[in-house]
Amino acid sequence: MRQEDRRNRVIKFGDMAITTKLRTALTRLDRVARAAHAFLWLGAPAILGALAPAALTSAALAQVPQPEPAAVPAPVVGAAALPRDLSPWGMFVSADKVVKAVIIGLAIASLVTWTIWLAKAMEIFVAKRRARAALRTLAAATSRADIRSIARPGAEFIAAAAAELRLSADVTDTDGLKERVASRLERIEAAFGRRISRATGVLATIGATAPFVGLFGTVWGIMNSFIGISKSHTTNLAVVAPGIAEALLATAFGLAAAIPAVVIYNVFARSIAGYRAQLGDASAEVLRLVSRDLDRRPLSRKAMPTAAE
Repeated sequence: MRQEDRRNRVIKFGDMAITTKLRTALTRLDRVARAAHAFLWLGAPAILGALAPAALTSAALAQVPQPEPAAVPAPVVGAAALPRDLSPWGMFVSADKVVKAVIIGLAIASLVTWTIWLAKAMEIFVAKRRARAALRTLAAATSRADIRSIARPGAEFIAAAAAELRLSADVTDTDGLKERVASRLERIEAAFGRRISRATGVLATIGATAPFVGLFGTVWGIMNSFIGISKSHTTNLAVVAPGIAEALLATAFGLAAAIPAVVIYNVFARSIAGYRAQLGDASAEVLRLVSRDLDRRPLSRKAMPTAAE
């Protein structure tokens, strides 16, 4: 009996402890629930009223597109370090001394080319016109005595033939006399050819050397551009662009001086070749007149004794 009573008491004591703990937990939960209920009805509206403007401001800012962060600009060269005027004159003014000297030399060469073209074109035109007139006069004559006046170079040819005939008046060998007259005429023809060809060699020199002189200015300008890059420690194209532009300007001047010089030289070479052909024709006409007069001399000598008889 006693054991059962003890067992029952232990069970009752355990039940009482469990019930007490449950009641304590339920009491605490009830207090928490009441506090939450009071917060929802009293504190929540005040907190939401305070946070509502900030929430609306945040939403508005979220809708407005925010500017992207600016990229870090690359190092640029100061405006004072670059030429503002990239026209041909501006590039010439800002160019290096050597490039300036090359451009000035090529400009002078171009001026010489056009001066020679103007002077030599007039000279060749007048010379060819006189040669055609002299050739017509010589072709129309049958003897040297028929020629009263003749334009150059026909006058020089006639004078040279007359001088040789006068010096060889006591010579009976007509073949040797004709050879000597032909030699005189050949030298006069060569002298006129050399005279008309003067200054054309300058055109050939300018046409052959001007591109290389311009190339020298180009190389010098590019070299200075790379030196500027090494000094500025930057690979920005704005550093090297002005020097390259100045270098290409020197090349352009070289081509502008060389191309007209070559073209004008070729035109003059053809014109001079035609003029020399006219001189050759005139010389041949004079030689034929001399040969005709020499062949008539024996007839006049035979006619003189008959007339005396």
